[in-house]
Amino acid sequence: MVADDAESTSVSAVIFDLDGILVDSETIWDELRREVAAEAWRPWPDDATRAMQGMSTPEWSRYLHDVVGIPESPEDIARTVIDRISARYRVHLPLIDGAVEAVTRLADRWPLGLASSSPRALISTVLDVSGLAPAFQVAVSTEEVPAGKPAPDVYLTVAARLGVRPDRAVAVEDSSNGLRSADAAGLAVIAIPNAAFPPSPDALALASVQLTDLYELTPEVVVAAAAR
Repeated sequence: MVADDAESTSVSAVIFDLDGILVDSETIWDELRREVAAEAWRPWPDDATRAMQGMSTPEWSRYLHDVVGIPESPEDIARTVIDRISARYRVHLPLIDGAVEAVTRLADRWPLGLASSSPRALISTVLDVSGLAPAFQVAVSTEEVPAGKPAPDVYLTVAARLGVRPDRAVAVEDSSNGLRSADAAGLAVIAIPNAAFPPSPDALALASVQLTDLYELTPEVVVAAAAR
């Protein structure tokens, strides 16, 4: 439902990230990518975890092949990691506390979009299992756009499909590359830093508002972020 009061003059839509914002999955992604590397007897580079945050599926699977040195093809690497994550989700979906409530609150006021680095199959699984699918009018994976985060492509695509100008949308992000992506696309950004993988200070500085959890994410905070 679109806001019908003065708030609609400053905000036309809200666009959520998925991993690290709605689903506590960053540690799962890291664990299973490391697992695949260990099975191939490849050491884990110090900067690999942060480097891959926000990458699209073709990008991070290519990184695991080219940089980490896993010998299987990027396509096979991606299939292995995604299948293992999907299996985890089927056993237990790690929704972040307050996710359903935050999405419901904002969906009552504005159209919602999802801009995720997860592949389409995992996005669909999360939205279906959580019951949040009806709340999102648009969901786009970075595998469906030319470049993953920190490039602005996914946010620009979601805004276009929602029919809103990027400067009238507000993003909710947790990671360095996610914050940079939303900012590069021209959105106001609300940061809810991931405790396990906090964003760098320079990326965090791009946010209009910083919160500690989703319970703090209210329509009033969204409007304040857009006004800064």
